[in-house]
Amino acid sequence: MSKAIRFGVSMSTDLLVDFDHLIAHLGFPNRSEAIRHLIRERLVQEEWKSPNQEIVGTITIVFSHEVRELTERLTEIQHEYHNQILSAMHIHLDKHNCLEVLAIRGKAGDVKKIADRLLSTKGIKHGKLTTTSTGEKLA
Repeated sequence: MSKAIRFGVSMSTDLLVDFDHLIAHLGFPNRSEAIRHLIRERLVQEEWKSPNQEIVGTITIVFSHEVRELTERLTEIQHEYHNQILSAMHIHLDKHNCLEVLAIRGKAGDVKKIADRLLSTKGIKHGKLTTTSTGEKLA
């Protein structure tokens, strides 16, 4: 880990009070840790802008297993991208609805295309791609 450097930040009193309330609500131990978190969050967002950047994320899908051939279509797509989809978890939410969470890794552009393909599959009730970083470039 590199050496820590201290620096000052100027802001209005109202903004600082709001920030202090937010970090207390979120449970950060201090301003420094909250600022580090915000900076890392922004750096991860930038990673996703480069379509060739290696990234990780999850694709969450909610669907009814009773939709004709939907489960088979989802499985077929997942098999097609077996090199990028690292793991899949299937949960029965109730008698009719299921939740699948897929851990995925690959180039940002490819991961977005895979997510779009899965989420646009006819019969999906809701879905979302959640993005993060491999952590390699974060300090």
